[in-house]
Amino acid sequence: MTPLAITFLIVAILVIWGGLAASAVYLTRRPELEDYPTGGIDDHREDDAPAIRDT
Repeated sequence: MTPLAITFLIVAILVIWGGLAASAVYLTRRPELEDYPTGGIDDHREDDAPAIRDT
């Protein structure tokens, strides 16, 4: 392998594993949303009956 290919391999590994490590750290510090946005009222449509589609 050429030095340029090795350099790009190392950069790619650092980006992938660094992103994984950063995501893991972020999720351990903030595991859940503390405040949800307004709206999004559940109307229980899936509880009534399956959707009838004319396909």
